[in-house]
Amino acid sequence: MNSGASKPVSELLVKWQDGDDAALKNLLPLVYDELRRLARHYLHSERAGHTLQSTALVHEAYLRLVGQSPVRIDSRAHFFGIAARLMRQILVDHAREHSAAKRGGCRITLDESAMLVQKADLDLVALNDALNELSRLDEQQAKIVELRFFAGLSIEDTAQVLDISPSTVKRSWTIARMWLHRELSRSVQ
Repeated sequence: MNSGASKPVSELLVKWQDGDDAALKNLLPLVYDELRRLARHYLHSERAGHTLQSTALVHEAYLRLVGQSPVRIDSRAHFFGIAARLMRQILVDHAREHSAAKRGGCRITLDESAMLVQKADLDLVALNDALNELSRLDEQQAKIVELRFFAGLSIEDTAQVLDISPSTVKRSWTIARMWLHRELSRSVQ
């Protein structure tokens, strides 16, 4: 995360949390390109003919963010973690609406940046279900997966958002990947 660009973003986040609705509108131009990159990352591995585009995904996430009361956001990295969670929810909702109950309607590839399972096709709904189960077992590990995979945050940024050490993030990330790999392998069988 670019620390120089973080200052105006952080200032606008503080203003928004203090009830300044205009701050969120001023924030969007500063984070739009990064949100589009994040959305493209998600949609890059979607099934052929997927109807949701990166611009629509960003706009839907923005509308959901505006629709909520201001939440506590500690940093630019934390903001992108929240945006990632919203995008995940939108994609899962979209997959469910478009016959994903068949467990094959909406597939993603977990590439090197995800590092969960290299070169394996996964069902987005199955991944979401597995993450929900992981959250029930270990909420911190689920948050780490969400921030690393869905937000694309580095180990250091993830540690900053969760206020834990980078070594704890690395260790939990490894354990969570193994657990998810096992759970997702079961769902395929």
